[in-house]
Amino acid sequence: MPNVPAWHRPPAAIRCRSIACLALICSLVVVGTPDRAAALDWSSWLDPSTAPFLPIPEIDIDPDSGETIGLMPTVLQNGPDGSIQRIISPSVFKNSYFGWGVGASIYDYPSADTQWSVQSEIDQHVERQVDFNYQTGLLRQEPWSFNGQLEYYRDGTPRFFGIGNDTTLADETNYTSAEELVQAMPGWNLSRQLQLAYMLQTETVKVMPGSIPGITSIQRRFGAASSLGTSSMTLNRVLLFYDTRDSLTLPTRGVQIIGYTGMAARTGFLNPSFYSEAGTEARAYLPFGERTVLALHGELRYLLEAHHLPFWALSSIGGDRAFIGGPQPLRGFGLGRFSDRDSSSFSAELREKVGSFDLASTPVDLQLAPFADTGRVFRRNSTDPVSHLHDVVGLGMRGIAPPFIVGYVDVGYGSEGAAVFTGINYPY
Repeated sequence: MPNVPAWHRPPAAIRCRSIACLALICSLVVVGTPDRAAALDWSSWLDPSTAPFLPIPEIDIDPDSGETIGLMPTVLQNGPDGSIQRIISPSVFKNSYFGWGVGASIYDYPSADTQWSVQSEIDQHVERQVDFNYQTGLLRQEPWSFNGQLEYYRDGTPRFFGIGNDTTLADETNYTSAEELVQAMPGWNLSRQLQLAYMLQTETVKVMPGSIPGITSIQRRFGAASSLGTSSMTLNRVLLFYDTRDSLTLPTRGVQIIGYTGMAARTGFLNPSFYSEAGTEARAYLPFGERTVLALHGELRYLLEAHHLPFWALSSIGGDRAFIGGPQPLRGFGLGRFSDRDSSSFSAELREKVGSFDLASTPVDLQLAPFADTGRVFRRNSTDPVSHLHDVVGLGMRGIAPPFIVGYVDVGYGSEGAAVFTGINYPY
C-alpha cells in the first residue's frame, strides 16, 4: 500500500515479518503460484509448485531491532486477471531481543482504487501490535477519497540520542513506547491530479524505560522527568496534493508535490498548544528507456511553534522510509537517528530492471537500485537546510509483482557504518 500521507512514529514491529518482502517475490520466481486443487493431496506438500502455501523463511536484520529468524507460510490468492489480489501470512519467529513470537497479516487489493490491511503480532517479551489500514478513492476518479488507520502497539526497540544534528553514538539510549492512534483523512478530488485533504489524528504515547540489555535506558542519561511519561495530542493538518505519477505503487514517470500545514493540541481541538507546522515534500520519476527510472525525493519541515515538546514529536531523519510530516530516509542509520525542531532531506536512486519472469500468470520483475540519501535536522528556522548534511550511499534490491507488490532489501553505509532494511513498497 502507498505510504499513508500522515505521520506517527512507525513501530519497529512492522519489520515486514508479517509479509513476505523480497523473500516472497523470490519465492514466486522459484515456485510460481500454488495450485489450490492439490491442497488435499499430502504428497503435493513436498512439491513447492503444488503446495497449498509458500513456506517462506523469515530473515530480518535491522539496525535497531536486532535479528529475527522465523517462518511465514504465505498464501497468495490471484484475481481474475492473474495478479495477486490477497496475501495471507501467519508467522512464527524468534527475535534476538524479545524471544519467540507469532503474528498474522492480511493484505487485500480488491481493486486498484481500494486497498486494506490488518497486521497483528505478539512477542514473548514486551512487543505487541494491532494495526488496521483502509484506503479508497486512490485513483481519484470520484469526488472523494478516504484514508483511515487504527493502531495499538508497544515497541521495545526505539533509540534516542539527544536533540541536535551532531549527536554521537556515545549518546545512544533505548526506551519502550506504547501508542494508541486513530486517524482519518478525507480528500476532496478537484481533479485526478489535484486533491485537497484534511487529516485528523488523535494519539497517545507512553514512554517507559528501555527493554534492551546493554543499551542505556533513556531516563538514566536524560532524566526521567524530561523523557518518561504519557502525552496525548490531537493533530489537525491540511494537505494539498499535486500528482501526475502514472502509478501510486509502481511509478515510472511523473511528479508528486505536497504542501501541508497543521496544528497539534495537548487539550481541546483547534489550537497550537503542542506545536504548529508547515512543510513540503516532492517526488519525481524520470524514465531512461524501458528498464531504468531515476527516482528523486526531497522534504523540508518546519515547526513554527513548539511548546515543551516530548522528543518523539520532533522532526527526524533516519531509517528507510519517507513519511509525510514525519521521519525521512537516511538508510545508513536507524529510525529517527537525528531529531530536532526542523528537518531537510534529499534522496535519489536509480531503479534498473535486471530480470523479468512470467510464472503462473504473475509477472515478476527484479531490480537493482544504487541510492544516495542526505539530510540534517536543525533548531532555528533561519538555519541553512543544506549545510552540515549527513550522507549515505548504498544498494537496493527489489522484487516486483505488478500491479501492487514491491519487496525490498536496502543496504546503506554512512558515517556510523552499515545498516540493512527490508520491507514492502518503495521507500518513496
